[in-house]
Amino acid sequence: MLVRFRGKSVAVSQYFYSSSATPAPAATHFLVKYLVNSLGFSKEEATSTSSKVTSWKSLKNPDLVLNFLKQTGLDDTQMKKLVSRAPKLLFYDFPKTLKPKFQCLMDLGLSGSDLVNVITKDTTIVERGLVTHLRPTIDCLRRTLGTDENVVKAIKRTPWLLSFGAYHIMESNVLLLRNCGVSDVKIKTLVLRNPRCITQKTEWVKDLLHRVEKDFQVPLNSPIFPYGFHTLASQKKSRLEKKIEIFKSFGWSDDDILVMFRKLPYCVALSEVKIKKALNIYMKELGFEPAYLASHPSILVYSLEKRVVPRVQVLKILDEKKVERRKLDLYYVLSLTELKFIEYFVLPYKDQIPELYESHNKTVASS
Repeated sequence: MLVRFRGKSVAVSQYFYSSSATPAPAATHFLVKYLVNSLGFSKEEATSTSSKVTSWKSLKNPDLVLNFLKQTGLDDTQMKKLVSRAPKLLFYDFPKTLKPKFQCLMDLGLSGSDLVNVITKDTTIVERGLVTHLRPTIDCLRRTLGTDENVVKAIKRTPWLLSFGAYHIMESNVLLLRNCGVSDVKIKTLVLRNPRCITQKTEWVKDLLHRVEKDFQVPLNSPIFPYGFHTLASQKKSRLEKKIEIFKSFGWSDDDILVMFRKLPYCVALSEVKIKKALNIYMKELGFEPAYLASHPSILVYSLEKRVVPRVQVLKILDEKKVERRKLDLYYVLSLTELKFIEYFVLPYKDQIPELYESHNKTVASS
C-alpha cells in the first residue's frame, strides 16, 4: 500500500509490520510523520500520540479512515482530537470493521462534535463487536427509552453505556423495575437522569429500590421516585449518612428529613459545606425551625451568595428604615425572579433609599 506525503509515495508495509508488542522505531517514525503531514500535529503531539499504540500489526489504509471522517462532516480539529485520543483507529480494517461501527452510531443520530466526544470519552466503543454488542445494546436502549433522540441523550451523558458489558444486564434491571411496579415513563425518566443505574448488578438495584421505598418512604409509583432513586444512586451510603447527621445536629428529626426528601430529594445531594452554611443562615441567623425548612426545601438549594444573602440584606435595610413594604413569606421572596424581586423590594424605594439599588447590585455581582 502506498501513502502520499507531499507528492512522495511511501510503502506502508515497509515500515508498519512488527510482530512484537513494542512498536519498531521505523514504524513509530512513520506514524509520527503521517500525523504531522496529514492532520497538522506538531512533532511533540505526534510523538505523544504514537506512544499510545502499544502493539502493532499493520497499518491498513489511514487515508480511508480520514477521508470517511471528513465525509461525515468532521473538521480538522475534530479529527485531530479523535485520532489523538484513539490513534488505533488508523489501524482498523476500515471497510470491514470501522466504517460499519461509525455508520451505526451516525444512523442513531450521533454526528459531528457529539460523535467525537462520545468516542474520545470511551475509545473502547469501537472495539466492541457490531453484531454481538453495539447493535443489541442500542436496541435495548431503544426499547427502554422509546426514541433514538432519547438514546443519544443517554449515550452523550454516559458514553460507556455502549461498551460497559453485556447488554442483558440492562434488560434484567429494566425488567426488575417493571416487576416492582415502576412505570415505563418513570423508568425512562430515571435512565435519562442517571443511565448508569441500569448497568449495575441487579442486587444493587434491589437494595436501592428498598432504600427509596422503605427507608425514605417514597412510593415507587410516586412522581418523585425517579429523583429519589437518582439521588441515592449518585452517592455512597457513608456520605449520605454524614449529611443526615448534619441535619440532626441542627435539631432535625427523622420525620423532618423524610418530609424534606419526599419533597426535594436533591437536598441530601448538596455538599456538606453547603448544607452547614444554609442551616447556619436559616436557623441560627434567621431563626427558622426545621419543620418550616423541611416543608420548603427548595430554599436550601438556592445560592446563598447570589440570592439568599443579598435579598435578606435588602429586607433588613427596609425594615431598619421602617418603610412600608410587601410582607411576604421568605420562601416566596426567595423564589421570585431577580427582576421581580427588584420590582417589589428595590425600585419602589429608589428615592427614599437611593443606595439600596446600588448596594444590592454590588452584593450580587461580587458573589
